[in-house]
Amino acid sequence: MAVSTRGGISSFYRAGRRENVKLSIKGSANGGGAVSNQWSRVVINYAPRYSHLKESLCLMDWTSLREHWSRIGLTLTALLVLLAGAALPAQGQDLLQQFEDKVTTFTLDNGLDFVVVERHDAPVASFATYADVGSVDEPEGKTGIAHMFEHMAFKGTTTISTKDIEKEMQALERQEEIYLQLRRERAKGPQADSSRIAELEEQFENATEEAESYIEEGEFENILERNGVSGLNATTSSDATRYFYSLPANKAELFFALESDRFANPVLREFYTERDVVMEERRQRTESSPTGRLVEEFLTTAFKAHPYGNPTIGHMSDLEKLSRTDAKQFFEKHYGPRNLTIGIAGDVDPEQMRSFAEKYFGDLSGGGEPLPVRTEEPEQISERRVIIREQTQPFVMIGFHRGSMQSENAPVYDVLSDVLTGGRTSRLYESLVTEEKALQVQALSAFPGSKYDTMFGIFGVPNRGVSPDSVEHMIYNELEAIKEDGISQEELQRAKTRARSNLIGQLDSNQGLALQFAQMEELKGDWRSVFRRLDAIDAITADDVQRVAQNTFKQSNRTVAMIKTTDDEQQPTAAAN
Repeated sequence: MAVSTRGGISSFYRAGRRENVKLSIKGSANGGGAVSNQWSRVVINYAPRYSHLKESLCLMDWTSLREHWSRIGLTLTALLVLLAGAALPAQGQDLLQQFEDKVTTFTLDNGLDFVVVERHDAPVASFATYADVGSVDEPEGKTGIAHMFEHMAFKGTTTISTKDIEKEMQALERQEEIYLQLRRERAKGPQADSSRIAELEEQFENATEEAESYIEEGEFENILERNGVSGLNATTSSDATRYFYSLPANKAELFFALESDRFANPVLREFYTERDVVMEERRQRTESSPTGRLVEEFLTTAFKAHPYGNPTIGHMSDLEKLSRTDAKQFFEKHYGPRNLTIGIAGDVDPEQMRSFAEKYFGDLSGGGEPLPVRTEEPEQISERRVIIREQTQPFVMIGFHRGSMQSENAPVYDVLSDVLTGGRTSRLYESLVTEEKALQVQALSAFPGSKYDTMFGIFGVPNRGVSPDSVEHMIYNELEAIKEDGISQEELQRAKTRARSNLIGQLDSNQGLALQFAQMEELKGDWRSVFRRLDAIDAITADDVQRVAQNTFKQSNRTVAMIKTTDDEQQPTAAAN
């Protein structure tokens, strides 16, 4: 791993480096959280009285959270849009014109892309690094490594969080050598030498203690805290990893210094300690949580070939064997400059940002852009079902295979999710929640990701005395009604209006701008795709919605997963469609 200290960076590190300031970072440990299930995240807010559901929570990435949850309730901005009606811009193109002269893009010689949005309303700037790598990119047998590296990215570099980098690296190399020997010996199973294992375990513990003695704990966060950071976090999803925070505008150079160092000189210290933290996180959110187990079973049942079927947090058997070497190899393959896009929004000068980018990121090296996942999910030919029986809150999950975000029907699924659960007047909300058949019901237009062919998902939390089979049947009734009769023009217009208002709400936030624009620049090659999506939605007709519903909501194309209690077996239910 190359070690390069850039000019000017040391000055940021020297100031008060021993101050013990702790940042609260969401998710387990310092890295943020794995997006192993969006379903549990939704349930948390709508069924607070069921404390066991909280155990299954896996943090959702910010962008997906805004995308899916903005449909639940209107923000103040959204309300104003609805009240103003036609007085506000009707199409994405109209909104785009407001940003054309405020956005600057440039690409460094090494392939690293930047999107800079000028917003001089307040002396603050938000920064987002979008890494086009998620759990789908993990090698076989190494699930969870994408999430693990996200954690490691907060552990410092060859310059940060170390008292003596040379001695620390020597200790880490000894630790890794011992661990790899230990892993090989354990892999022998019944033929393993138990005395050799015990000897290696003791050596590993000693090497770990030595390596940790050189750590300046939490220095990365402490530097940012002393300089006024807010919103420091990171998330790993199936499709991407995002790092983001905000700083006073006059501290913008600090971002470039820290972020470039983070990806040029990672040390991956405390790997095995953090791995244990992630394993405990999995025990709590999956093994010990019926909802968490259900989500995992749902995904592995719905996806037989594509890695969308793997949990973002990783399988326990894989986590137990992950090594620091595995994380280093994953980083070297996927964190090259051509696989990164940085978004900046706030009170900044684009030319100054370009100067900082060239100064700190210009010599960032790495391989080419990794190939996308080649495995395609075969067509589903029959219904698939998973039943978990527990004396706990019943739960219903239904998924239908659909195309990726690049497919021509992608915006239609956004409309469908809105028609079904986009507010109190939506179909499933009225028929299930208002009628007290369910505590909550929610449609997700894309789950667990959108970069590749994915699923349209619906979940429901049955009310007391209502069986999950009944909730399932009522969901099918609404889907069949759309297939047979279509949707009204009023429903269609509400969905379009809500999409517009949601986008406006996102544009109010510097962090939202940085994340959204960086994502679109990386995935579609143009930040303007944020607005083109709105134009695509505006062009949708009621016939489009009915056609897509007919082609998607088929029994042969669906996967169903439920948590049932023994009491459910006693309740008569209508046959599912």
